[in-house]
Amino acid sequence: MNSLDLAFTPALDLAQLIRDRTISPLELTQLYLERIEKYNPQLGSFFFVAAETALQEAKEKTEQLMNTSDPSILPPFFGVPTAIKDLNAVAGMPLSYGVAVLKDNITNYDDGVTTRMKAAGFIILGKTATSQLGSFPYTEPPGFSPARNPWHLDYTPGGSSGGAAAAVAAGLCPVAQGSDGGGSVRGPAACCGLVGIKPTRGRISNAPVGDYQSGISSNGPLARTVADAAALLDVMSGYIPGDPYWLPSPEISFLDATKQLFSSLKIAFCDHIPPFTDSETIVKETVDKTAKLLESLGHSLEMKCPSVESLIEPFTKVWQSGIGASGLPSTVLSPMNNWFKEQGVSAGEYLQAVHQMQIFSRQLVAFFEQFDVLLLPVYLHQPIKVGQWAHLSPQETLEKMINWVAPCPAFNASGLPAMTLPMAQDEKGLPVGIQLVGKPADELTLIYLASQLEKVNNLSLSIPYFVNY
Repeated sequence: MNSLDLAFTPALDLAQLIRDRTISPLELTQLYLERIEKYNPQLGSFFFVAAETALQEAKEKTEQLMNTSDPSILPPFFGVPTAIKDLNAVAGMPLSYGVAVLKDNITNYDDGVTTRMKAAGFIILGKTATSQLGSFPYTEPPGFSPARNPWHLDYTPGGSSGGAAAAVAAGLCPVAQGSDGGGSVRGPAACCGLVGIKPTRGRISNAPVGDYQSGISSNGPLARTVADAAALLDVMSGYIPGDPYWLPSPEISFLDATKQLFSSLKIAFCDHIPPFTDSETIVKETVDKTAKLLESLGHSLEMKCPSVESLIEPFTKVWQSGIGASGLPSTVLSPMNNWFKEQGVSAGEYLQAVHQMQIFSRQLVAFFEQFDVLLLPVYLHQPIKVGQWAHLSPQETLEKMINWVAPCPAFNASGLPAMTLPMAQDEKGLPVGIQLVGKPADELTLIYLASQLEKVNNLSLSIPYFVNY
């Protein structure tokens, strides 16, 4: 296997190659670090590269592998490189939140999700780029290079997990952690041709920090295959004492769900999400194609979708409140985040917004008493160009964002599980994704369905031209 093929090999297969001693953790880490050095200056996918510590750990793991009589007992992703988004802490690495003055803010602890990924044997290559404070669906924080889409460098990889998605799509790591507070895993996954999962609220711990936005955000995996995403979700999941939300473990592993045979499902679908109707043609066509594929697989489809009109205002207030909650002075914030902060959401307004959001969520969850899954677009149109909205006023930018990401926030508000799967490519070569939303705590059904679609779709996303040499 040549180095290019190896870089784009699924993480589960890489883990097996390591256990078989076909390749060592050191060789694999060196491969990805070389690719990061070569491609990251143009992609802007990593804010920080931990080359020295990654190589040291890779050497130690290689030695451990050689001295282990039965490699099958090693952790599931032993020696496989990965990356952590720069909204999450990794001991000894910077935690900037996309704020330039915090580039040298070195943390001395691991977030719970980092701890779980280390325990699974992953080697952390560094911190991936995020929009400032995770606020935006594009990744262009002041003081950093913008993250770019490997499929077309003029376009965004999405946000706020744009760096993570760009890194996985470009073969700079096989899988990565992201986080999703309004589409921030699903959007970048769709932009970059990946599988992304926003799990049910409480599935993945936010330890050691608490929750300051009423549970709208969750960590989640980004991968090139459904199996890799499912296996990473297995690793990331689980209660940590003190969590404000928690769920029992599923009956089977998420990875096993890719191999199960479920009964015929009742699936609602729509090529937009009311009251937003202005979906791009390629988006509509991809949802329609997916619905037909699902019908051919024996599932029952009905065109139906709840409206999110009553959610727009309260969700926007809860989302904007995160800027004030950061405690950062206006002098270090981008103009857009400064504008959010100046909106001055009071404690009373915040609680009213949460109340309205929860009433909406009850109505949305009730919709799933009739259906097993809801099929929707991820975003209503394809990726924007890097810097495309830079000339707009904050109010104009907010309106553009809302009308782009509209199919995502409802499932952050309600805590329902949702995932993204690539299903097509547009005329520019940019991937087109669809979104699957499930019943509360039912990621298993989504993963099973996504695995079905992955097998029958016949979508062959080549290696992005940017890195195909």
